[in-house]
Amino acid sequence: MRIALLFTLTFSFAISAAEPDWPTFRGPKRDGLSPDKGLLKSWPTDGPPLAWKSENVGDGYSSVVVVGDKVITMGDKGDSSYVFAVGRKDGKKIWEAKVGKSGGGGGYPGPRCTPTVDGNYVYAIGQHGDFVCVALADGKELWRHNLAKDFKGSVGSWFFSESPLVDGDKVLCTPGGKEATMLALDKKSGKVLWKGFTPDGEDAGYSSIIAYTGPGGKQYVTLTSKSVVSFAAETGKFLWRYGATGSRFADNTANVPSVVLMPATNQLFASAGYGRGAGLFQISSTGGKMDAKEVYWSDKLANKHGGIIRVGDYLYGDQDDSGRIWCAEAKSGKVMWSRKDRDEGGGSASITYADGMLYVRYQNGWVSLVSANPKEYQPISTFRISNGSGNCWAHPVVIGGKFYVREMNTIWCFNVAQK
Repeated sequence: MRIALLFTLTFSFAISAAEPDWPTFRGPKRDGLSPDKGLLKSWPTDGPPLAWKSENVGDGYSSVVVVGDKVITMGDKGDSSYVFAVGRKDGKKIWEAKVGKSGGGGGYPGPRCTPTVDGNYVYAIGQHGDFVCVALADGKELWRHNLAKDFKGSVGSWFFSESPLVDGDKVLCTPGGKEATMLALDKKSGKVLWKGFTPDGEDAGYSSIIAYTGPGGKQYVTLTSKSVVSFAAETGKFLWRYGATGSRFADNTANVPSVVLMPATNQLFASAGYGRGAGLFQISSTGGKMDAKEVYWSDKLANKHGGIIRVGDYLYGDQDDSGRIWCAEAKSGKVMWSRKDRDEGGGSASITYADGMLYVRYQNGWVSLVSANPKEYQPISTFRISNGSGNCWAHPVVIGGKFYVREMNTIWCFNVAQK
């Protein structure tokens, strides 16, 4: 009896300990792909079963991260912005940590950053450039910087929006400007490790950094206000750029989506909205000189801020912010299909992939389950979040059999695992 009980407890603990995490923006690999399997293949007309909802997490556009027993996000409350932690099993508030001032640029209140969790630390950037590291256990502040004041950072009218990247002993962000277009800090102490700057020292965009290893070694890549840029991981040396012209990314209203990797071919894909488009480009190195050469450019693959994901040989995204999601062949840019109807979901669409399906979150509050089928647009199920209104821009998250939707000051958690 005692042995059986011990086995049961040990087995239960192993299952709990193995519950997968979503520690940073767009998931473990920052690509919008969930490792989950065994999920529902369709939903009831009013949506999948609700596990819990957590209210009063502040106004803002941050998505969530899910680590251990906590779900973490950001929001404005009163005259300050905060990081909030709620329980993964019930959504109950665990702690809150002040980040900086509330309010935002362009008439949109609240933080835009999704926090990043690494080990016992949480990293978050407020819309006014306050960069904080707090303890995962209780939200206690460990260190802070202000990107504008400490590094002469420069960003556009929608303020600081990126989600920090943790890689090894470094935490990285993009202050923008001539002193530190990109910045690497020691993740535990906040000490400056290096500052990287481009020839133009342009403003930061609203994109988030990705790590990439290819010709020239390991590097960090992001989309600034002017172009896609790369810095050497160890030194911060500027390596290459792509798209720094008025017909590509320069002088655009805003550049937001994260760059998409195709590591097998040393190609990268970058897109921007406001009518611009997207390009696939090849990275090479000859005699120590780095080059980013365009393979194609397509104005049909513009994406404002819903993000683009790659599933195998195909890309999925939203045409600018129209709600007309599309599938394109990655190597050629050929559009395989594009959604025609707009009966329910409309406005900007953000997308996450899990278990053969696209989880699509529309700006106007609707959510759809769509087959990730490159041959045809195949919607499966659609429902509306009960208090979804407008500007629902936070990217959806699917992890551990749960589907998380952030809608302004509320987190909704749905059960999507098959019973």
